[in-house]
Amino acid sequence: SRDSFLQNFGALLREFAPFAVSNKSISIRTCVLANMWIDDSPQRDSIAKILHVLENRFDLVVRSSQIGAKLPEAAVFQSALDQLHVKPKEALWLDVSEESVKTAESLGMAAVHITEISEAVKKMETLTGIKPGVKIHYVEMGDGPPVLLCHGFPESWYSWRYQIPALADAGFRVIAPDMKGYGDSSAPADIEEYSQENIVKVTLFGHDWGGSVAWNMAQCHPERLRAVASLNTPLFPVDPDTNPMERLKAMPIFDYQIYFQEPGVAEAELERNLARTFKLMFTASSEKGLLKGGTAGVCKRGGLFVGSPEDVPRSSMLSEEDLQYYMQQFSKSGFRGPLNWYRNVERNWRWLCSRPRGKILMPALMVTAGKDKVLLPSFSTGMENMIPNLTRGHIEECGHWTQMESGVNVLLFWVFIVCVLTLVSASSQF
Repeated sequence: SRDSFLQNFGALLREFAPFAVSNKSISIRTCVLANMWIDDSPQRDSIAKILHVLENRFDLVVRSSQIGAKLPEAAVFQSALDQLHVKPKEALWLDVSEESVKTAESLGMAAVHITEISEAVKKMETLTGIKPGVKIHYVEMGDGPPVLLCHGFPESWYSWRYQIPALADAGFRVIAPDMKGYGDSSAPADIEEYSQENIVKVTLFGHDWGGSVAWNMAQCHPERLRAVASLNTPLFPVDPDTNPMERLKAMPIFDYQIYFQEPGVAEAELERNLARTFKLMFTASSEKGLLKGGTAGVCKRGGLFVGSPEDVPRSSMLSEEDLQYYMQQFSKSGFRGPLNWYRNVERNWRWLCSRPRGKILMPALMVTAGKDKVLLPSFSTGMENMIPNLTRGHIEECGHWTQMESGVNVLLFWVFIVCVLTLVSASSQF
């Protein structure tokens, strides 16, 4: 009946409309295919209302009456693919009709047969990596070619506070997000939510974990990047024969990452006194480190801060206002999300092993810091073998927190802007 159809349609729209909004925000287009008929009944305005709702929620509505074909005929699907300028393998189809699902699959599309709405939503989440309700907070400044700045652990968009205005003044549109799990972004508790497998075309600049995201993005999705740059974090080649956890265990300076693996343990220590946590972690290279034992031997001594003083002076590179901002951000969702990035090491390794591992051919920048005690400059040796267009920068008197310690470093931004301008002159599509 008409009433039954409208009721079922309303339920479907409530469940799937959030995907349309989420997909638009990340430049994935959405479409509805509809078998339309001439309706001269007194209730004919109901169909017009449905079309109005659909056309405001989705990028495209294909009506059978306009193309001379109807579902489940392949011509309807092909019309939508042509209008959206996508290939079948790039599309996902959802339907209550098994016939339509079979037609979509015969064309090479992924398809979900809707029997229960909740199950269909789960399948859709699995196939797309998109979950309604997961929000990413970001700060934006400037106009021009986009530059995306990804921070590391335990930071926030605020760590780029010196670089954002400098890049905006240089003619770029700068976007600095709170990475998932941090600050005002969503912080899912599930570890698998922090996998890098599901990461539109930008210049990507990362630091620490953000650097890892940048290099993996450049290798796995080069079509989405114009250029890539990393502070401190080198490209670590993937070795299918060696579990990364075994590599970490073999290197004492990475023992803190082993300590981070057990959910709840490191959270309790890091969240106990946020002021002390950030004072111990954020120190300049010229200052005496108060983290007793450093990042080695953490598991044996029972914690990252065990043996370190309770009363810790604030670093010269961190104002009281800066400290309060980090404390305020981490008081919202704690350290569970940030630590989950470390708990995905093996999952990300398995995913990367399944991906083609070609060379990174786009313009790239690697900036090392001479006083970084964890991401040593020597780790970047040989990167040119994988990245022929690599440009290097080195800041000798700088530790791990490069954005904070170096501020608007002339060398860093001179090299970076040269890297980007090289691409501008080489591509009219920048």
